[in-house]
Amino acid sequence: MIEFFSILKEIILPIFIIIAIGYIAQKKFQMNVPTLAKINMYFLVPAFIFVKLYSTELSFQLFGFVLLLFIIIVVVLYVISNFVGRLIGLNKGEKVTFTNSTIFFNSGNYGVPVNDLVFKGDPFAMSIQVIVLTLQNILTFSFGVFSLQAAKIGKLKAMQGYLKMPVLYAMLTGILLNYYNITIPSFIWVPANYIADALVGIALFTLGAQVAEIDFKAGLSKVYWSLSFRLLGGPAIALGLIFLMDIDGVLAQALLIASSMPTSVNSAIIAEEYNNYPGFAAQIVLFSTIFSSITVSIMIYLARILF
Repeated sequence: MIEFFSILKEIILPIFIIIAIGYIAQKKFQMNVPTLAKINMYFLVPAFIFVKLYSTELSFQLFGFVLLLFIIIVVVLYVISNFVGRLIGLNKGEKVTFTNSTIFFNSGNYGVPVNDLVFKGDPFAMSIQVIVLTLQNILTFSFGVFSLQAAKIGKLKAMQGYLKMPVLYAMLTGILLNYYNITIPSFIWVPANYIADALVGIALFTLGAQVAEIDFKAGLSKVYWSLSFRLLGGPAIALGLIFLMDIDGVLAQALLIASSMPTSVNSAIIAEEYNNYPGFAAQIVLFSTIFSSITVSIMIYLARILF
């Protein structure tokens, strides 16, 4: 119980304070939410991904192992949510947002602090979380963007549009400079870090602004389906793989907890940017974050007693 309230105080409360500020600001000033989304997509996110990929020291053996589990979890969730999306009658655009909400989870501004709190700064545990964060960013700003565009303008034009995005080149540059151990001049590295540090706050602020424009009376049953897949289905699949591959210790605990994170704020950001049911996406992110205060605490408890 003490740990539950600690997570609530240290992780959930700060997140909701920033969301509330964005909500109040939108109600008062009626800001242009698509412009906020563009600031995230074309300015903050590329810097964040570049800094993380460049500065993180990763074991390629561990990276490959986590990548395998990550791919299996994402593919299973994608197939199931895509099938259920058709079953409950979602149209093409809604189905993309729905599916994205189950496979994109908040590994950064939620997952990293949770990992740090649970494992008390253990470098090995944090390296696992950083790998998941890296894979999530790559998936969100490659397949996520492509799928939203393809739903509206076709796959060819979607690919052409994605090739114009700075996120792609930020990822490639960060990976290459890291791999070849190339030193970045301070006049580039310092502002890149300043910009990257702004992402969490502005992303949550943008989410609050999106929430202020939502009609919560419509479509909540679809939201609940998404929550069940993301908050319960994701960790269930991860738990099955952990037992199947006979993983234990910190690795098993970190993987299970990482898989239980709520829907990524970035899923709402890209839905807003490409005008693909942004209200639906924002509802999912908000309710997913709220309910995760309970489900993540349960997964932390299970991780400790099982492994």
